[in-house]
Amino acid sequence: MPIAVPTPSTNTSSLKDSKAHLARPKNDDGSPLYPDYMPFYDPLEKVEDLGEFDHFDPGHRADPSLPNLLKNATKSFDLSPHVGTEIHGVQLSQLTPEGLDELALLAAQRGALVFRDQDFGDIGFEKQKELVRHFGPLHIHGWAPHPMRGPPEHMIIYDHKDDLRVRRSWAGRSPVQWHTDQSPEIQPPGTTFICMLESPSTAGGDTLISSSVRAYYSLSPKFRRRLEGLIAVHSNDDGVAAELKNGKDSVMRRDVLKTEHPVVIVHPVTKQKALYVNPVYTKYIVGYDKEESDYLLNFLYNHIATRQDFSCRVRYEAGTVLVWDQRVTNHSQTLDYPVGDRRHAFRLTPLANKPIPALVEEDDGECGRDEQRAQLNLC
Repeated sequence: MPIAVPTPSTNTSSLKDSKAHLARPKNDDGSPLYPDYMPFYDPLEKVEDLGEFDHFDPGHRADPSLPNLLKNATKSFDLSPHVGTEIHGVQLSQLTPEGLDELALLAAQRGALVFRDQDFGDIGFEKQKELVRHFGPLHIHGWAPHPMRGPPEHMIIYDHKDDLRVRRSWAGRSPVQWHTDQSPEIQPPGTTFICMLESPSTAGGDTLISSSVRAYYSLSPKFRRRLEGLIAVHSNDDGVAAELKNGKDSVMRRDVLKTEHPVVIVHPVTKQKALYVNPVYTKYIVGYDKEESDYLLNFLYNHIATRQDFSCRVRYEAGTVLVWDQRVTNHSQTLDYPVGDRRHAFRLTPLANKPIPALVEEDDGECGRDEQRAQLNLC
């Protein structure tokens, strides 16, 4: 006689009805919490390329002891050993220029910083731009929306039943796609801000962050040396093609971007090496046959995606601001919350230095300094 095996229940209604169960802020009538930041799409809008520019990273000026950044901090803790730190008690809008310099340094060192209960979303477009412009000239996205009455530098992140544009762009494939924003730019982003305005009702909509520094140093020394000196082509052609599927509503402010960058770069302040490839924008390695390039890049993409030992997950609440350095990280959305629920944020994206190639070194001595490899006689 067959034995009936009970199926685990997924019904959590009693838990959700409990007074102890926290729900994220929502308007009773279903309207957005921040209507001034609703997405606006203008198919006729065009922007000029910024071109090359001199960039001095503010982290160079920072006091390594971070006295201006952390003087009001009440607590801080790491989200994982290799990437991500959450800091409480600091209002980003109140930081002095010296505090912002130290923010750039710590973001470079830890990859990603999370700040809660921020008033950053309430200080207005111009003050937000002024603060973030401290880190570099602000990028204007090639097709993503901005606020109707707000500046084009404010890239709106929006998903809701009334606007499924983001959902449609990922239909039929995993929304978890590791990348560095706008890597096809000649001078890609550095210290970047996301301000969460409204999160899905109970959970979800997190950002995954992976350390590109640790992704590099976790490879064997001999393999790392094979990557140094390689050049890869980055292009946003796939993103452009996806946007053009919106037909007459498509927004195309700029032409397709295509740029060459080193596979291994050096951060201008910390001098740490990092992998600089991602499956969204990196197309092929210069000088390799297609099969060779695909094989190597797919290995590196899989390395980034599966090595959860150097990643973290950022959970948002309204008022959360994520500050991360895109030169030393990859990240991904999740889209794991119910279709139709509202997730609403904006991103301000300062451009930084032209990627610095890592020098090809016969023996950089890193293997001997890697305690685990040395103990296991892997050098």
